[in-house]
Amino acid sequence: FVELHGDRRFGDDQGLIGGFATWNGLRVMLIGHQKGKTVEANIAANFGMANPEGYRKAMRLMQLAERYGLPVVSLVDTPGAYPGLDAEARGQAEAIARNLTVMATLRTPFVVVVTGEGGSGGALGIAVGDRVLMLEHAVYSVISPEGCASILWRDGKKAPEAAAALKITSDELLRLGIIDSIVPEPAGGAHTDSAAAMAAVGAAVSAALAPLLALPAETLVAERYAKFAAMGR
Repeated sequence: FVELHGDRRFGDDQGLIGGFATWNGLRVMLIGHQKGKTVEANIAANFGMANPEGYRKAMRLMQLAERYGLPVVSLVDTPGAYPGLDAEARGQAEAIARNLTVMATLRTPFVVVVTGEGGSGGALGIAVGDRVLMLEHAVYSVISPEGCASILWRDGKKAPEAAAALKITSDELLRLGIIDSIVPEPAGGAHTDSAAAMAAVGAAVSAALAPLLALPAETLVAERYAKFAAMGR
């Protein structure tokens, strides 16, 4: 993995990283949210909440991948995009919206894996792919259950009811057609055996990429657009 830095407009964001990588022998552009395993690392990565420069960096790398004919692999794990005033001032909404436009028309294979939290637009900002996979115990939603409960019922204790209504789990999202497949986790969850979890993700991504690599760019774009346009119908 060779990390690339900066959005060429403001700076570098450690909450969303990316670069050239080799995935099971295949050259890819790898991008993803980054969290830490210590307090210091979490603070440095802003707890996985990317700033506008993170999303613009991701866009730059996607376009670079398209130029070099490399497939894109995106790993999603964020509670959401950073909502601070400084991020808003630098155009957080515009950065994510621009990414959606770029991903919808990207002329190279694109596989997404939701590895933990898939929080709202912060997740979607790197998740408009040809195939969207989810770890078995990951979650993916437009809002956290706690946030939904506080808005609808003005009571955070109703988060379980909100979670049930939002349908945030992998099996529910697969049934609804939001994701394409579920990656099994080791007994007790991915954190209990990270090597086995990574191997499962690697195999699932390779299997998802294989048929996409044979498709012409025009077909990739058309099918990706149709996939997301059909959601909610």
